[in-house]
Amino acid sequence: MNPEQIKNLNLELNNSSAIEIITYFLGKFKGRIAFASSFGAEDQVILQMLSVISKEIKVFTLDTGRIFPETYELIDKSRHRYKIPIDIYFPKAKEVETMVKDKGINLFYENIENRKLCCNIRKTNPLKRALEGMDVWITGLRREQSSTRTEMNIVEWDLLNGLFKINPLIEWTEIQIWDYIKNNNIPYNSLHDQGFLSIGCQPCTRAIQKGEDSRAGRWWWENPDTKECGLHKK
Repeated sequence: MNPEQIKNLNLELNNSSAIEIITYFLGKFKGRIAFASSFGAEDQVILQMLSVISKEIKVFTLDTGRIFPETYELIDKSRHRYKIPIDIYFPKAKEVETMVKDKGINLFYENIENRKLCCNIRKTNPLKRALEGMDVWITGLRREQSSTRTEMNIVEWDLLNGLFKINPLIEWTEIQIWDYIKNNNIPYNSLHDQGFLSIGCQPCTRAIQKGEDSRAGRWWWENPDTKECGLHKK
């Protein structure tokens, strides 16, 4: 993908609303666009928007095998609420079995290499399968979330998967997200009310402390600059 084309798309969509951005790509890539949801607050906002704009889009989530019970409850609640099919992708059992046998069930606490291995097997590899045949994937990323996301734009080129990555909420604030959820009566993960602002796998997520950024509870034992699982590399 030509970097100039990405730049021009970002300029064209710079003043567009999230709904306008989603509508633009749904129109151009019908049948070849997917929404990847982890069922966080941002993803619930996008799911509600899709229910209004068009339900003819592939919606999927990654079940790592170690997510919270509250997340499963929200997946089911959202499926019934919005009447949108939700595909669930799992890691390959043999890869998980080999990793756990070699390095232990909680290998990720030992070092960054182990943690990235676990994320790769449980998240990145299933993501590749989920995105096969797609030209675009929509995410709920926001610049405000962490230091690793401050340079992201509305439109990115995902070199790893060879497709456009669209971030319609990239400039939204935490306040905007929660105002939209309340104003539209959107179901959300009950863990958010317990201080969990960013929710991933159960052993790798904790509630945040006052003054911490929204992703401080993810892999809290690591340096902030390493806190990505590999799904969002350029």
